[in-house]
Amino acid sequence: MVAQRHVLMVVTSHGEMPTGERTGIWLSEFAEPYEVFRASGFKITVASIKGGKAPIDPRSLTAEAEAKWAEAIRVLDDTVPIDAVSADGFDALFLPGGHGTMFDLPGSVKLQSLIRTLIESDRPVGAVCHGPAGLVDVRLSDGTHLVKGRRVTAFTNEEERAVKLDQAMPFLLEDRLRQAGAAFIPAEKWADHVEVDGKLVTGQNPQSGESAARKLAELVASA
Repeated sequence: MVAQRHVLMVVTSHGEMPTGERTGIWLSEFAEPYEVFRASGFKITVASIKGGKAPIDPRSLTAEAEAKWAEAIRVLDDTVPIDAVSADGFDALFLPGGHGTMFDLPGSVKLQSLIRTLIESDRPVGAVCHGPAGLVDVRLSDGTHLVKGRRVTAFTNEEERAVKLDQAMPFLLEDRLRQAGAAFIPAEKWADHVEVDGKLVTGQNPQSGESAARKLAELVASA
């Protein structure tokens, strides 16, 4: 009998932009992958940078979304602090997006360590939209950037400017990934677009969350 697969989802704890505008997780980018993993029969642990209740971007929290994803919202009320998490026992890691990720995922040394450990032990890592902010500062044991030479995608400069938040971000994600040596592959804005390079799966935008999660689930199931 095959043991139940276990996926770690890591979300932002950052709920406010420098402008004072509320931010956090973009709900669909968490909820759609959560439902994919649940339907795949995976055990799911949800962690955040600080633990506790994770902030949801109010722009993504419509009445329809609240009704559709009530279970996913409930799970976000009580997340595990990332410092309490070990890579042991996890078959994959997934980073949902939301503008909050840009402020606290890149600086998390623990997150970098978890990602490095999973990738170097041939376990898949996925991220969608702004979730790849958690990849930009990850270095492998030999000191090279995780994304160097890898095909990746993420929320593009064009998309950031389209939502008029490029000036509110600490950096532009596409630029930072390119600077780290990634082979960044953009599609048309708002297109459902996923890149898979080995065990690294990245999705471009909110439209790509379910597709990215399905690709990650396929890698987990085939391991």
